Amino acid sequence: MPLSKSLSAQQLSQVKKQLDDEVEHLTSSFAQLQAAQGKFRECLRCVKSQSGVKEKKEILVPLTNSLYVRGNLSNPDHVLVDIGTGFFIEKDVKSATRFYEDKVKELGGNIQDLETIVQNKSNSLRMVEEGADILTEVLGLV
Repeated sequence: MPLSKSLSAQQLSQVKKQLDDEVEHLTSSFAQLQAAQGKFRECLRCVKSQSGVKEKKEILVPLTNSLYVRGNLSNPDHVLVDIGTGFFIEKDVKSATRFYEDKVKELGGNIQDLETIVQNKSNSLRMVEEGADILTEVLGLV
């Protein structure tokens, strides 16, 4: 049975608002996952650039995205890995590379899954909007 025949105008409006809210929330989550994946890709790039770096080399250490301090590299074979919520662990470069590659891959799968959900919700929203338009035309509401 078509959606517009089974729901009143008020119910249709409530469903539309709920779907709007869900799509907005899911789209925000999608953007956050993409940003996290980008950060992990950048970490992976930095870890991979460690090969061939000499001990005691002067480097710039990022404190924030735009603030760096000078430092000396004490052990180029090991890096600190941010494992989340402010915790860091020391790993060798190979393990750190594998860790970040796995994170990028995992987030990629989550992004694909969420993209499918967003598309389905958007399609549902479009159908509700079409039903509301038809109901408005039939009832002569503005």
